[in-house]
Amino acid sequence: MRVFQSAALPVSLSKADFKKLEPALRGDLLAAQLEMIASRAFSTVIVIAGVDGAGKNDAIARLHEWMDVRHLVCNAYGPPTREERHRPEMWRYWRDLPARGKTSIVVSSWYNDPLRDRVLGRDEQCVFEQRLSRINRFEALLAHEGVLVLKFWFSLGAVAQKQRLEAVRDGKARARRILTEWADIPHCADAQTVFQQAALATSTASAPWMVIPSEDPDARDLALGRSVQLAMAHRLKTEPGEPMAVPAAVAGVERRSPTEAIDLGASLDKERYDEELERWQRKLAHLVDRKAARKLPLVVVFEGNDAAGKGGAIRRVTWPMDPRRYRVHRIGAPSEEELAHPYLWRFWRAVPRKGQTAIFDRSWYGRVLVERVEGFCSEADWARAYNEINQFEAEMARAGALVVKFWLAISKEEQLARFKARQETPYKQFKITDDDWRNRLKWDAYAQAAGDMIDRTSTTEAPWHLVSAEDKRHARVTVLKTLCKRLKAAL
Repeated sequence: MRVFQSAALPVSLSKADFKKLEPALRGDLLAAQLEMIASRAFSTVIVIAGVDGAGKNDAIARLHEWMDVRHLVCNAYGPPTREERHRPEMWRYWRDLPARGKTSIVVSSWYNDPLRDRVLGRDEQCVFEQRLSRINRFEALLAHEGVLVLKFWFSLGAVAQKQRLEAVRDGKARARRILTEWADIPHCADAQTVFQQAALATSTASAPWMVIPSEDPDARDLALGRSVQLAMAHRLKTEPGEPMAVPAAVAGVERRSPTEAIDLGASLDKERYDEELERWQRKLAHLVDRKAARKLPLVVVFEGNDAAGKGGAIRRVTWPMDPRRYRVHRIGAPSEEELAHPYLWRFWRAVPRKGQTAIFDRSWYGRVLVERVEGFCSEADWARAYNEINQFEAEMARAGALVVKFWLAISKEEQLARFKARQETPYKQFKITDDDWRNRLKWDAYAQAAGDMIDRTSTTEAPWHLVSAEDKRHARVTVLKTLCKRLKAAL
């Protein structure tokens, strides 16, 4: 396993040596934490894992003693709650990510269930490896988004572990401070093999495993504290590693924009529109009221050109739905709190539970559209985001969600006409802003970005549906019809 290159510390310490070393470590660790808090350049996630009886709780208590607890939280996870079972597997870990400047200690982390299921024979080896691959992608995403991921495995020999656990049972140890994550799994060669496989598969450059011998509690805690301090200090002096940027397009190959890929001449007359609208709204109401729909989280994403009619289409979708079972998220610029977290954090928090619908007016695709075009993020960030978004949507799909994505397209000429109409109509003036006019000047750049987005994120789990929105009536009916067909197939 890859081990962080920290200062060499002995496996055991005398009490006198511990008293000599502790003050300096405490000062260094607190100084590194306070500098991290002041800079808000990154957050830190400390994963504590290992065998029962190795002293994980005692070590966590030591960190709380040595660090500023106002910026430190411990998240310990048990079996998923009813609320969590209705969400993707990683949802509860995304929910609890610390903001920049903060530190989170994680116990019974995202490794717990994959390890347990493999040791107990619930998962085949191939499934176990797939789950470990998803963990690697999750941790790589965190590292790219400014999270320092530190993973510690507390090791303890079989004899020492048996003695400690027997002391707990006999009332000779502080039982309240013993973590028994693996009480139902015997200390056997098979379990150790699975633990080692996981560590080898998930010890990466951005999130290495650090093994800490735990026979001596004082030496264990000093090793943990010094490793955290050195990692923070190193991270404060460097920038997170930038991945290789993927070219936005092949040189010399002209990109067709989404507006060129569909027929913008499609339209509906008023009489036909009224008939079709009523028909598909009635159909949608029937589908979402079905018993099977109560087990299905529904995610509907609306993207498209400015003034393409996303708001109008959303209103026609929500009209036949029970307002208690849907929520519309209108996505604008991220708040200060959201900027302090990884990019996808605010969207993970909005993932609906079973039987609920989340409708996004703009979405996580802002990273590869407006943030890319306006230069609000680096090229490495938006180039990496295609894969991160695909993984995010795949996680929702694996949790049973139906993800339906619409791109509403209009021509440059129609957009100008709608902009002018908004300016001249008092009750529509709130819809037009200076940003809309500035974005219009970059029409070609946005068309290029949209083409790349659709090419790279239209997947089997979450395909894009391109909708001609030159005629609003046609767009609204097409959205309703497509949503009904996707729902019917899923149910």
